[in-house]
Amino acid sequence: MTEEHGLGRLRPVEEGDLEAMLAWRNAPVVREKMYTRHEISLEEHRAWWTATRQREDRAYFVYECDDVPLGIVGFTDMDPVDRIAAWAFYASPQAPRGTGGRMEYLALEYAFSFLGLEKLYCEVLDFNDAVVRMHEKFGFQREGLFREQHVYGNDRIGIVRMGLLRREWEARRDAARARVGRR
Repeated sequence: MTEEHGLGRLRPVEEGDLEAMLAWRNAPVVREKMYTRHEISLEEHRAWWTATRQREDRAYFVYECDDVPLGIVGFTDMDPVDRIAAWAFYASPQAPRGTGGRMEYLALEYAFSFLGLEKLYCEVLDFNDAVVRMHEKFGFQREGLFREQHVYGNDRIGIVRMGLLRREWEARRDAARARVGRR
């Protein structure tokens, strides 16, 4: 668990969080920006969670602010040898403005301070400019564009691959903390 004064905290997902987690994930505004866009059933969600929590290379957290759950942060493909991992997040559709930035800050602190990673990476659907820009504000760099990588409805879309190194985060941490701390 990680907590930072005024920003909220990340805590491990518990069984009691699964229904809210699913409701947020199934919200159209969230679903449209994910690889999996069909409405996920409770049975499918529970099966995913059962498999996920048995894996040592994955960790999922609920983001809370003032004890109110507002989003999910996940780390996957955690590699203890290369000290890298992928990450993703989504906020409740009812989350207040600024929630994504606070979640990202806490996720980066967890990744580099607690997990001891040297690199964190993510993938963003190429039309999701707002998230690409937000990641760039935190120091992520575009590492590649996988052209027409993903079938999205009747189209093929690109995937933007982004990465952040520990030293890049350390150089931006204080400025990022100041930015997300203003709420």
